[in-house]
Amino acid sequence: MTNVRGQASEARSRLLTTATRLFYTEGIHSVGIDRIVVEAKVTRATLYRHFPGKDDLIVYYLQEADQAFRRQADGILARGLPAFETLRAIAESIAEGIRSPGFRGCAFLNAAAEYPDPVHPVHQAVLAHREWFSGVITDVLTRAGNAPAGPAARRFVLMRDGAMATGCLSDPEPICETFLQGIDDLLRHHVAS
Repeated sequence: MTNVRGQASEARSRLLTTATRLFYTEGIHSVGIDRIVVEAKVTRATLYRHFPGKDDLIVYYLQEADQAFRRQADGILARGLPAFETLRAIAESIAEGIRSPGFRGCAFLNAAAEYPDPVHPVHQAVLAHREWFSGVITDVLTRAGNAPAGPAARRFVLMRDGAMATGCLSDPEPICETFLQGIDDLLRHHVAS
């Protein structure tokens, strides 16, 4: 929704920026609508004009995070690297994210922990992202070796989840190093099979 001056889109952008920052840094349940409205400098009516409820705002936050990661992965895939190098580049981009200032874990794992009901729209947004990511890894692993790609893709995703979950609990360097070594071992084993 925009008016002639673009004010509504500016307000929507402020809402999304504020909600993203607060949801990611403080947790979804701990951040109320009133706080988002105050920090985004909009009215409640403006928020509800753009998002019918908090769940809609949360789902949009996750969809935006999903799109950002898809763009990053698409950029890596577009390089046309051999499968092993593509997967290593994806792993390196994950490690780079873990090393970034303000890293607070995986937005999707964090959201799933707060919304465990598998039919809830927030949980469904998490599952959609994970299904896409697993599919990308499976497709690339299919090109990388003769072994079935499914089990290796599940290992890749599990290692990613572990690195993302622990990367904000202590020094991220050894966690990233361990994650990347694990991915290298997985890829060597998969290609050799």
